[in-house]
Amino acid sequence: MSTYRLTKETVLNALGHVEEPDLKRDLVTLNMVKDIELGIDQVRFTVVLTTPACPLKELIRKRCVDAIHTYISPDIEVTVNLTADVSSTRYNAPVLPGVKNIIAIASGKGGVGKSTVTANLAVALYKSGAKVGIIDADIFGPSVPVMFGAEDMRPAVIQVEGKNMLQPIRQYGIKLMSIGFLTPADNAIVWRGPMASQALRQFFADTNWEELDYLLIDLPPGTSDIHLTLVQTVPVTGAVIVTTPQKVALADATKGLAMFRQPQINVPVLGVVENMAYFTPAELPDSKYHIFGKGGGQELADKFDVPLLGQIPLVQSIREAGDDGKPVVTENDPVTSGAFRAAAEALAQQISVRNATLEKTQRVEIAR
Repeated sequence: MSTYRLTKETVLNALGHVEEPDLKRDLVTLNMVKDIELGIDQVRFTVVLTTPACPLKELIRKRCVDAIHTYISPDIEVTVNLTADVSSTRYNAPVLPGVKNIIAIASGKGGVGKSTVTANLAVALYKSGAKVGIIDADIFGPSVPVMFGAEDMRPAVIQVEGKNMLQPIRQYGIKLMSIGFLTPADNAIVWRGPMASQALRQFFADTNWEELDYLLIDLPPGTSDIHLTLVQTVPVTGAVIVTTPQKVALADATKGLAMFRQPQINVPVLGVVENMAYFTPAELPDSKYHIFGKGGGQELADKFDVPLLGQIPLVQSIREAGDDGKPVVTENDPVTSGAFRAAAEALAQQISVRNATLEKTQRVEIAR
């Protein structure tokens, strides 16, 4: 017979010693422990993580088991179920009310693979269990339809509470909206800035996004009307800066990052993704050739005191997958898929920390 008393209270007391590694508070205080079930020398409970892409989930599981064994008894059989409820600061939002986090994916320079990074981060987050969407905000050069093999698809128009709404295209589990779905592929879009901005607003307000954990906004290069329209229309959870290691890309990425940190904009920068960080030939998967330089992404991250979320290799299969309309992260290649999965986990981690430690981002009011 047991010489200890196993109750819900003793279980909670034990788990009060388990710290969430990112948030630096214990699981009980954070209200992350649910559904405690007791048996004879057995306990089962659920830990609700802040993202299904949490890279530390197995560490949290182990710490929970160790805490029960340390503070109650080593003879108890412990079953820890891990689930997730993605955190958010966007409660009662008038625009995109069902979207928990809006993430701007930006670069100061074109040609750094921002759309490729956006597509693969989205699919990696979806494969972790999250609900994910993408808005292709590059009105004049939309890439998302090609990246997802959806060039010939057209969104349906449905009625939602008496209002005509666009139904996003869904491909590989990701909800998508792009001007490329609404105009002929061969036609040039010759619009002034206000028309492009209005199109972006319609993607927010007139599209039936329903519930999403993450909505990624694939922004055009530079710092333009589209960027201002984004931060004026919705409070952005945070921004990710995509760059390559070379000096010319870093110079423009610095400007893109600095834009989000301007006092009147004040959008948290979640981190940097260094694309084309090194070349790895298919026949030499363990070799790295730094064609565009080395360490530039880390240098940018260190300069602005933000995390380096990931380094994506320059691999032929990534380009081929984008051209074929199937993001490479859908495959299980350890070099390419692994790099994007790690970056997506790091991004989800930073979003959780941002939501727990920073104030809600305000929609920007810019005087004309």
